[in-house]
Amino acid sequence: MSKVLLFATNNKNKVKELKAAFRKAGLDIEVKTNADLEAAPHVNENGSTFEENATLKAHALAEFSKMPTLSDDSGLVVDKLNGAPGVHSARYGGEAHNDARNNAKLLASLGGIPEEERSAKFCSTFVLSMPGHFDKDLVVTGECEGVVLAIPRGHDGFGYDPLFYVPEKGKTFAEMTTDEKNEISHRGKALKQLVEKMPAWLEQF
Repeated sequence: MSKVLLFATNNKNKVKELKAAFRKAGLDIEVKTNADLEAAPHVNENGSTFEENATLKAHALAEFSKMPTLSDDSGLVVDKLNGAPGVHSARYGGEAHNDARNNAKLLASLGGIPEEERSAKFCSTFVLSMPGHFDKDLVVTGECEGVVLAIPRGHDGFGYDPLFYVPEKGKTFAEMTTDEKNEISHRGKALKQLVEKMPAWLEQF
């Protein structure tokens, strides 16, 4: 089994979640990120689905790094906003990725809408690619249902976490520990499938 994996991201919070999932599953894999590469290519995420965007990143970075490469694309899908912000979640508030601006725009977009009509779900898709074998990508997905609050709660997490409330837990993502969040989150569910399927997938090569 390959002991080094490139996670095509600059998001330290996502890396933390991935490493926690690997640790819990007993997978001894070193995780590199875009920050470990010299002049990593910028990938234009112009896909219309989470899987398309994750695949674009995984293929481009696997080709560049010559390492098995994992990429994810995830976002918040709000029913009342016809699925927005969706694939545009990271830059919902403007061109630059800015959590505060994204949250502010989400709250403004839902202004005046009662809590019982603020249903939403987080979706996550991971794509694992091997250079030269893009026909054998491993794709896993996860979803988590919740409600968008009108007032942020909690100080952990990132992105829309302070606004995303999970009724079954009575907490927002930002009020949960990494382990708690990984148990029920969209990315946590996708990561569980990933760590189950990855060892067999790697043995093909």
